[in-house]
Amino acid sequence: MKKLILSAILGFTLISCGIQQNSTKMTDWKHTTNIYEVNVRQYTKEGTFIAFQKELPRLQKMGVKTLWFMPITPIAQKEKKGSLGSPYAAQDYTSINPEFGTLDDFKNLVNESHKMGFKVIIDWVANHTGWDHVWTKSHPEYYIHDADGSFHRASGMDDIIELDYKNPEMRLAMIDAMKYWVKETNIDGFRCDLASWVEVDFWQQARPEVEKIKPLFFLGEFDELENPDYGKVFDASYSWTWMHKTEDFYKKKLPLSTLTDLLAKYSAIGDGSMRAWFTTNHDENSWNGTEYEKYGEMAKPLAVFSATWDGVPLMYSGQELPMLNKRLEFFEKDPIPWNGSYKLEEFYKKLYELKSKNPALKGGDANATTKILQTNAPDKVLAYLRKNGNDEVLVILNLSETQHLKLQILDDTVKGKYKSLFSGLTTNFDEKPTIEMYKWEHLVFEK
Repeated sequence: MKKLILSAILGFTLISCGIQQNSTKMTDWKHTTNIYEVNVRQYTKEGTFIAFQKELPRLQKMGVKTLWFMPITPIAQKEKKGSLGSPYAAQDYTSINPEFGTLDDFKNLVNESHKMGFKVIIDWVANHTGWDHVWTKSHPEYYIHDADGSFHRASGMDDIIELDYKNPEMRLAMIDAMKYWVKETNIDGFRCDLASWVEVDFWQQARPEVEKIKPLFFLGEFDELENPDYGKVFDASYSWTWMHKTEDFYKKKLPLSTLTDLLAKYSAIGDGSMRAWFTTNHDENSWNGTEYEKYGEMAKPLAVFSATWDGVPLMYSGQELPMLNKRLEFFEKDPIPWNGSYKLEEFYKKLYELKSKNPALKGGDANATTKILQTNAPDKVLAYLRKNGNDEVLVILNLSETQHLKLQILDDTVKGKYKSLFSGLTTNFDEKPTIEMYKWEHLVFEK
């Protein structure tokens, strides 16, 4: 009898391992992908799924791989902000925001995206809802209540109320809502809003349940340096610390070691999960300024970094324009000022194609190494080599105001001929060349 029980346990373990390995294999695309955040409301004058769908060929040409849609659920009307309200104040977890169109419109968009090779993830706001979410009437016990019995407002955000994760029924209802979108629309994953505001054991409970339908990609809005337990559940996490520190570096003229020391801390996390690197997103653009307001001339080299350092690059709607000083309204209609000229389209295309095709740039791959290189300008230049087998990508970023910087790579790791991604010219590093760089210039070489 004991042997039978043991065999059953071992059999279940083997089956479970097989499912896990199969799941990992089916989401291998996450290691070479990039993520493009879609603000449906502001993307077109119409602000609909149908209108956005017309942009797919352009985004495909630019090398975009994964489309992340900001919340597509209806917006709560009670205590909403502005005339349209926040997409992050849900009225119903299993309905479509009529502002964007219909459920069939979204299904068609997902289907067409899949045909064109895109993956699709949607924003999932699990921590809170709007004041008139359907659960406030049908299941008020799903919420945290104040001493007077009223719903508990989220800290600093008057238009939302917090859910009670001590309630097991609420957890199951939340998981069922997530399952709904996978079953009904065949999405490929979730970007989980304020993931670390929700107990980590909910995500540990939810992910395997939802993935019984299909393997998924989970991007969490948290920084793994601050929330290491969450990194064991999510495929990728935010690099908030890096985003803030790079802005301080640029504006306060901090030493470059401030950044390299921080990168060492991120690298020490290991390959269990990836970091999502970015210079802006919906929150940053609306509330704290565009990437050019924050980083000035450093914005482009940081974009190069985001696409070539270990992890996954994240890009926001309109960055290809670019939007130099345009902050998009959050609670009102404020379309992106498209003008038919996408000045940075080729820039992102080259980076994203390299990211997709060169194994050296695989994120979260134990075989892909990242080494910061020694140079004759350690206080001005961040140079690093990504390597995977015989594939190599060399990145050199002049993160200083120094014009005509005479740079030499002192590290013997860099050997042989490398071709420039942007100029197409070949440089033989066996000859120990001196490279002249302009201030804030970026160079990317492929071997």
